[in-house]
Amino acid sequence: MTTPLQVTARLRTPVTEHDHVRGPVDAPVTIVEYADFQCRFCGATYANLRELLRQRADTVRLVYRHFPITNMHPYAEHAAEATEAAGRRGEFWAMHDWLYEHQDQLDPVHLSLGIEQLGLPAEEVAAEVARQAYGDRVRRDFVGGIRSGVDATPTLFVNGVRHDGDHDVADLLTAVDAATP
Repeated sequence: MTTPLQVTARLRTPVTEHDHVRGPVDAPVTIVEYADFQCRFCGATYANLRELLRQRADTVRLVYRHFPITNMHPYAEHAAEATEAAGRRGEFWAMHDWLYEHQDQLDPVHLSLGIEQLGLPAEEVAAEVARQAYGDRVRRDFVGGIRSGVDATPTLFVNGVRHDGDHDVADLLTAVDAATP
């Protein structure tokens, strides 16, 4: 009887100061999320990660990385670039949250309204997105995901190891608690 070879996918691109991080910098557990703003599974995971961060505020830091699957989600790349434009203005997480809370409104008209709701200069952001000013950043995240074995969204890494369990709050709490030194 033979046993199939099992390979644990690991994060190949380390977290740096250029990443978008929510939570304490010195948290003992780091979750790196590769996600797509138009993916409904990412939307469900967004809510669960918010709850996880609430329950483990001193234990977990969340790193968000872009993984837009453009052949399935036509607005995902523009949404990713809009978060980068917002991030340049200190509002990455506000735009991130708005996008997940309005996933059914990612077309250009609604995206522009969301940008305005956040108090960002809609015309400037739209121009930056149109000229793909942040395309390199989005592609760098995407390529890092490919190198780390990401093949679907959302994909989570807990302290550098891919989390292949469910993304419900209970399972995420269990994974975080198991990874906490």
